[in-house]
Amino acid sequence: MKNYWLIFCLFFFTSCSKESTISLPDITPATIEVLSVKTFGGSNNDVIKSVTHTADGGYITLGYTQSNNGDITSKNDTSFDFWVMKFSGNNTLLWSKIFGGSDDDRGEKIIETTDGGYAILGYSQSIDKNISSAGSKDFLLIKLTKNGSISWQKTFGFKGSDYGITLIQTKDNGYLITGVLDITASDGQGNSKSANIKHAGGDVWVIKLNNSGNLEWSKYFGGSFTDTPFGVVETQDNSYLIAASSDSDDFNISNNKGSYDFWILKIASDGKLIWEKSFGGSEIDEARGIATTNEGDFIIVGDTRSSDKDVTLNNGAADIWMLKITSDGNLIWQKSIGASGFETARSITKTQDNGFLIAGSSRSTDNGFINKGQNDALILKIDNNGNLLWKKTIGGSEIDFLYDIKELNNNSIVAVGESKSADKDITKNKGFTDALILKLKEK
Repeated sequence: MKNYWLIFCLFFFTSCSKESTISLPDITPATIEVLSVKTFGGSNNDVIKSVTHTADGGYITLGYTQSNNGDITSKNDTSFDFWVMKFSGNNTLLWSKIFGGSDDDRGEKIIETTDGGYAILGYSQSIDKNISSAGSKDFLLIKLTKNGSISWQKTFGFKGSDYGITLIQTKDNGYLITGVLDITASDGQGNSKSANIKHAGGDVWVIKLNNSGNLEWSKYFGGSFTDTPFGVVETQDNSYLIAASSDSDDFNISNNKGSYDFWILKIASDGKLIWEKSFGGSEIDEARGIATTNEGDFIIVGDTRSSDKDVTLNNGAADIWMLKITSDGNLIWQKSIGASGFETARSITKTQDNGFLIAGSSRSTDNGFINKGQNDALILKIDNNGNLLWKKTIGGSEIDFLYDIKELNNNSIVAVGESKSADKDITKNKGFTDALILKLKEK
């Protein structure tokens, strides 16, 4: 379990907005302390997909659980349910809550709201316990109080498989929620105040709500294939920037580079499309997270299997790929981090020192990467220019993933995901997959 410094060599191409880097094995800093490695769950599948810091100095997580034993004490069946856990700043579990019906309900994103409560988003297939899904899957948004009680809950969807992925609270104290709309099954429904455009595939569906969860407008964007949003931020000019993955090359997508691309959309406060741009190469490139920089630019992370077009370096099977763009979508730089195996990024968050933490996974054992099993949890820190400051792998002999990461008020770091391991760094497994929580700190 080693950490490394990365040496970057910069090459400038015909456009000064584009640069690539060649990564070399780096040296181990002694500045990262692992405070705790904990697993939670029961005998079935348990996962944490999202974490956020809270105003009281602690943190709160959202995922889903299939278990009805072990750490899951308020559940009788083995269907999937939303699972929320609230922790203090010193890592003490304060409360744990289960939400959902008798069918498949999975939480994807949690935020703290301005009133001190929380909002959680995912999808539901249930039609009981005050949930009324219209199709095979619907967006499920639940507003919680500070203590985890339900203030209100809403479902959005049509006949097909519509699932919520990410959300933010907007400057007007409303909410913007995004996910995938099954265009084929909805028969073109999902756009408000405009003509419906009918085409096949799954589109990026954006829904604007007021503070009470009532619909203000909804719009969908995409093409004939699969278009999936994984991150959204509100911009300084009161618009929204969405980081998505797309393998479409028609309708809203004007410049597909090949297979899946990083697809970035900017939409106005009323949902009107301002611009859209694709970044990538001829292989699979999938955006997974977005963060705003102090100067109002944006860093988008994901992974790439390409080594051409916009991707000027690939170290192996899949690399972590990072873009920095302006608010107009102009590329400032792009960089790859990886080795001969698979390295993936699943989220990015800005730190108090203007750096950025990235959570993901790694399978490599070269180019400065240490892997303890099939797949290790991976944490990186980069600076504002995309230079690698340090990286850390944590895992056992089985598969261990991270999906989200946040810095707490005291500068400690919390990363969440799932684990099948019961050895090496991860000493306990309570079932099939366990929810994984890592806590670290820079000394």
